[in-house]
Amino acid sequence: MLWYARLPKNQMTSPLQPPASSDGATSAGLTILVIDDSATIRSAAAKILGDAGYRVVVAENGFEALAKIGDCRPALIVCDILMPRLDGYRTCALIKASAAFHATPVLMLSSKEGLFDRARGAMAGASACLAKPLAPEALLAAVRQHLASHF
Repeated sequence: MLWYARLPKNQMTSPLQPPASSDGATSAGLTILVIDDSATIRSAAAKILGDAGYRVVVAENGFEALAKIGDCRPALIVCDILMPRLDGYRTCALIKASAAFHATPVLMLSSKEGLFDRARGAMAGASACLAKPLAPEALLAAVRQHLASHF
């Protein structure tokens, strides 16, 4: 299912996710690969996801992500659309073409809330498209939803 993030707080948890800690974050311990050419977005996403108990691996571009993916074996990937050298659509398509990672959920990040980005992301194999700037609640809701449907 393809959707645009901004879920209500009551949809942020799933019965398949580990119990929430006292501060509301999950301690899933799963690895999430964040791919974005913006250091600000990478660090913000890493903080949000790390504080929620996820292990975060970051990559500055699609080529770096493809080099790291085999070692970190992420449960989910967050990938920017607009990146130099290898854009998010091509990065997602290459990940989905891999036998080892074809089932791994990929959440695309877009600075535009357009139908075109969502449709092109879906054609590349993305599970969802999230709007920038990243809202912590929306990112965590999307991650939890797609991990719950994957595991």
